[in-house]
Amino acid sequence: MRPALGRHLLIVPLLTVLSVFFVVPYANMVAISLMEASHRAAYVPVFTISNYTSLIESGFTWGVIWHTLWLGALTTAICLLISYPVAWQMARANSRTRAALMILVIAPLLVGVLIRTYGWMILLQDSGIINQLLRAMGFAPLHLMYNDTGVVIGLTHVFIPFMVLPIASTIQSIDPELELAARNLGAGPWRSFRRVVLPLSLPGVMAGTVLVFVLAVSSYVIPQLLGGFTVLTVPVLVIHTISELFNWPGGSAFAVLFFVITALVIWFYLRTIGRVTHAG
Repeated sequence: MRPALGRHLLIVPLLTVLSVFFVVPYANMVAISLMEASHRAAYVPVFTISNYTSLIESGFTWGVIWHTLWLGALTTAICLLISYPVAWQMARANSRTRAALMILVIAPLLVGVLIRTYGWMILLQDSGIINQLLRAMGFAPLHLMYNDTGVVIGLTHVFIPFMVLPIASTIQSIDPELELAARNLGAGPWRSFRRVVLPLSLPGVMAGTVLVFVLAVSSYVIPQLLGGFTVLTVPVLVIHTISELFNWPGGSAFAVLFFVITALVIWFYLRTIGRVTHAG
């Protein structure tokens, strides 16, 4: 009885942190979303669901939600395509090369997102370094900022480490002898990868894609700076609704609605991948 009680007590700090920094703030946000908006105070303590009905009935709301999910999915796909080969090399390299690759992957995390985003602004703006080089070579300049292209570039650069590390950890746990066994049984490099390595690395892929997708759709700084006023995402619109329109219930309702939709998207994705894995 006492050892079991001791094991249960180990999760108390985690539950406390989750309750204080996740459950309580979200419960407060849900409560505010069910109040009436006011220009004199943050909200009027009168119960209403009009904040949700106005959002659900608005085509503009669904357009912003779809655009945010699309940017998150596109960023996740690009990060996966770039990160998988890097994770493969990191997992299969010798200890010295693995350490060097690890430093290269983790080093950008030592610099704040705001600073890195300003760095991309210097590179991507109309008079930036990239367009200066294009003009010098006789090419027409490209419009790389204040559109989806600049936002996706910034998101991909910032969140690649969160894709590389889970995949590399999973591939490293795969016994290389399994690949050699597949080769000895007549499978070529591509077939051994597709039939052996890829299925076994799916847990890392799932963890990385979910992590990058959640971070991308909830990002505020990068869409705000690289997208300007032309790229609207849910976090940007929520902040504007609260800080500029002073509509706390409306912004809270939008945040809660998007949280539910994002959770459903992730649940459907994990369920689909799980079915494909079991079917294979």
